Amino acid sequence: MRVFIDSNIPMYVAGGEHPHRESARQFLAAVRDGRIDGCTSTEVLQEILYRYSALGRTSTASEVYDLFVEICPVVLSVTLAETDLARDLLLEVHGISARDAIHAAVMQNHDIHRIATFDAGFDGLPGLERLPL
Repeated sequence: MRVFIDSNIPMYVAGGEHPHRESARQFLAAVRDGRIDGCTSTEVLQEILYRYSALGRTSTASEVYDLFVEICPVVLSVTLAETDLARDLLLEVHGISARDAIHAAVMQNHDIHRIATFDAGFDGLPGLERLPL
């Protein structure tokens, strides 16, 4: 089962104490050990870099980025096909964010139906299943 991994998973693992931290850690351990076929996208990596650099934590950005790519080396590109589909999703799906639309478009264009995220914004998207973590 291939699962798309959102940025909040590695960021909860790298962060301080939080109710989601342990389940995110266990999920990434399963990806690392090959029990889950995980993938992500260049947009997810950009989100990690953006968030930590906005906080003035560029060394953390680099560390989280590198560790995540080591655990999850399948990184899908965001192309014009994905941004075109994301544009369409923004028009069709009420309340979807632009970032979530990009992730959903990448997933749709790669026939991926499951996402690991704590973002409930994916719950209303047809054809996608947010895994319970």
